[in-house]
Amino acid sequence: MALTREFKQTVADRAKRDPAFARALLDEAATLFLNGEPEPARLILRDLVNATVGFEALALETAKPSKSLHRMLSSQGNPSMDNLAAIFQVLREKLGVEIRARVVKAA
Repeated sequence: MALTREFKQTVADRAKRDPAFARALLDEAATLFLNGEPEPARLILRDLVNATVGFEALALETAKPSKSLHRMLSSQGNPSMDNLAAIFQVLREKLGVEIRARVVKAA
């Protein structure tokens, strides 16, 4: 019988050991949000939070209950812009990065 791992655990483990991968996840989440795809962006952010700061620490940093943060970053979540900005801020600080948006002509 083949050994398998759950995909989410594989992503979390790689984000923990590979800072470039974690930064790429943050970049992808931001890009998805800005391009009108909030659901996959929230799910990527949820995986990134689990792999980096954890929801309890995120709750302390954002002054939001952990359960609320879990709901915000679920497939049906609907975080306010203020909450989303706070989540991105904590992740940016944790990963030591800035997020810069740029506009490019559509193909």
